[in-house]
Amino acid sequence: MRKTKPKKRILLPDPKYNDVLVTRFVNNLMLQGKKSIAYSIFYDAIDMVGEKMKDSDKAPIEVWKQALENITPQIEVKSRRVGGANFQVPTEIRPERKISISMKNMVLYARKRSGHSMAEKLCAEIIAAYNNEGAAFKRKEDMHKMAEANKAFAHFRF
Repeated sequence: MRKTKPKKRILLPDPKYNDVLVTRFVNNLMLQGKKSIAYSIFYDAIDMVGEKMKDSDKAPIEVWKQALENITPQIEVKSRRVGGANFQVPTEIRPERKISISMKNMVLYARKRSGHSMAEKLCAEIIAAYNNEGAAFKRKEDMHKMAEANKAFAHFRF
């Protein structure tokens, strides 16, 4: 590679939970640079999760972290051209990308949900992911099925 790798930007932890993972999620949630709105959406969603899961002994932020963990894929397929044919080659995902994919999927499928506010939609998606259901969890399952189906091409890994 000719160019040097860009420096990794250090994220500051969020004000309420003092967690860098929350800041990263809010950055994915944010539209058009409106970070304060993204924070308020996230905090409202977490409060709603707390109300809806009162019987659970876990804190709402722990429910969110578990939901993220449930929708985090371990393996993905990449297209690889070998001898004029394209193969879907299963490859393991590096840890940073795993987190990124899970966050993006949660935000994407929360936006696609039906509901009044984004906070409500996000809350519903978090609870669904926590219970191993919902669109984001299905996406992870589909990724794993695709990798399993193309296991024969694993030797083309690069």
